[in-house]
Amino acid sequence: MGSPIADNFNELLELYEVPMNKKCFVLPSSRLRRAGTRLMQSAALALLVMLTMPAGAADARAIKTRTSPVYPEIARRLRITGVVKLTVTVDPEGKVTDVKPLSGNRVLSDSAEEAVRHWKFEPGTGTSTTEVAVNFAP
Repeated sequence: MGSPIADNFNELLELYEVPMNKKCFVLPSSRLRRAGTRLMQSAALALLVMLTMPAGAADARAIKTRTSPVYPEIARRLRITGVVKLTVTVDPEGKVTDVKPLSGNRVLSDSAEEAVRHWKFEPGTGTSTTEVAVNFAP
């Protein structure tokens, strides 16, 4: 009993003897059609998934001005570091209207939220939402 990959490979390929004791692999046409059909189905599914996913890069706006967060003293003393991820809502003029934490240490999160509220983004056509990460390292 071999590995699952070797078993599948042996299942798909048949070994034939060729004159002069040379061996070659021949894939029967029915198996080739099935393999081709599966490949096309997988490609179509991948394309469908890609087309239905929201375009996250379309929402992203360039940051015009960035305010550095204040490292909380308690976090500095306890040597708390990490990344705080936030969801930021930006109005058409580029002003931050809402900030919500997604992940990260709560001690660092408040400082990150306060700093991001002062950021300015490039103007856009409408209100947009983007994710930002604020890194805290001493």
